[in-house]
Amino acid sequence: MILGLEDFEIPAGHIADTRPYEIRWHGRGGQGAITAARMLAQAAHLDGYLGATAAPSFGAERRGAPVTASTRISLQPIMVVSQIEEPDMVVVLDQTLLRDRDVVSGLRTGGWLVVNSRQAPKQLKVEGAFNIATADATGICRELGLIVGGLIIVNTAMLGAVVRASGLVDLAHTSQPIRDRFSNRSAELNLAAIEKTYRETIIERMR
Repeated sequence: MILGLEDFEIPAGHIADTRPYEIRWHGRGGQGAITAARMLAQAAHLDGYLGATAAPSFGAERRGAPVTASTRISLQPIMVVSQIEEPDMVVVLDQTLLRDRDVVSGLRTGGWLVVNSRQAPKQLKVEGAFNIATADATGICRELGLIVGGLIIVNTAMLGAVVRASGLVDLAHTSQPIRDRFSNRSAELNLAAIEKTYRETIIERMR
């Protein structure tokens, strides 16, 4: 059965139907920014959005080098394939990347900056007309043992922070993308990281 827009129930995030909600991910090679972008798109699809896409950026993806990826979520099918220049949300997996002002370039007024950081949002001292959320995904993943080749893997945990800040999808819909990618033990650890990060995310809305 093919559903029309009149049959579509708007998810909890209440995205405007005029354009996709655009998320730009910033990380370093090996941190899994591209994978996280794809898993969020899958979660959005499971949540009922008609449009949910993810794509990597072009450029070097060697371990430790800056990497970007994108997720677009929409009430309608998505036809846009260009790079995101004016994101509604910027997700930063490595706080040191904030030294480059281009990381937050184009972030829309009233949008969200979501950062993996031990600091509270105000302590980041990032200026802009947007909301900020922080979560110590590194500490949470270290505690849970999400370490591969000596590298603490924070991408899945940051899904929890993204869901908490945006309200785009139900947290429960992050489960299937995780279980599709990981074996039972690893899946449970990653889901625990998502849930703990969700609970511990600190929100600072712009005034």
